[in-house]
Amino acid sequence: MNDPLILAIETATRAGSVAVAKGWNILSSGVGDATVSHSANLIELIEQVLQEAGAKLSGIDLFAVAVGPGSFTGLRIGLATVKALANCTGRRVSGISTLAAIAHASGSTGNIISLLPAGRGEVFAQRFSTERGSVEPIDAAAHLSPRALLEKYGDLENVTWAGDGGGQHLELLTGWARDKGFPLSNSDSNESGWKIIHETDNLAQAVATLALKEYEAGKSSTAEELHAVYVRASDAEVNERWQQEKAGA
Repeated sequence: MNDPLILAIETATRAGSVAVAKGWNILSSGVGDATVSHSANLIELIEQVLQEAGAKLSGIDLFAVAVGPGSFTGLRIGLATVKALANCTGRRVSGISTLAAIAHASGSTGNIISLLPAGRGEVFAQRFSTERGSVEPIDAAAHLSPRALLEKYGDLENVTWAGDGGGQHLELLTGWARDKGFPLSNSDSNESGWKIIHETDNLAQAVATLALKEYEAGKSSTAEELHAVYVRASDAEVNERWQQEKAGA
């Protein structure tokens, strides 16, 4: 079987990213502009990355997209775009967990806690085990406060904290590690203890790689089967529920 040509899109984070891969080989990739909406520049970024890869939309074999958690608006834009492209070309799609992509992009092995800002100082978090490029979930993605995060994972002695959420709570994590007596090492170290890697800018590359694994395992799907994984309710849903509870009190 020939290596599939994959177009991967990640709009779960503020900047977002796009990549084109031929099998395991990343042909081109680009990062979006965090200061504007994905709706303003996603198509332009896709066209740019395709051109750099010397590829055409009609030649794409598989569309891959980060399905969440992450920005509600960003996820909807990314999924709607991939669904439209897949329907137009008749190609299959692969939905990849944003947190799994973060774990893969960290380049670390062993215990990985992927962290993504969820607003109001809270995070989306999930624990993975990574080995030789494989990313296996240990638990389910959760929406946690900083305190709940440490209650859940703070006793792990050897762990890598990966993703923008790690940078958001860098002081909290480093302080906790010192209080617990866990060694802190940099991202390039093989020493035991805690590592914090909070720069994972181009997640689309990891989305493409994980999508290839799904594709080879026969786990791709149709555009109609693709759906977002929000993990938590939207602010609008929370406010509506609060209003209903208030009215029924």
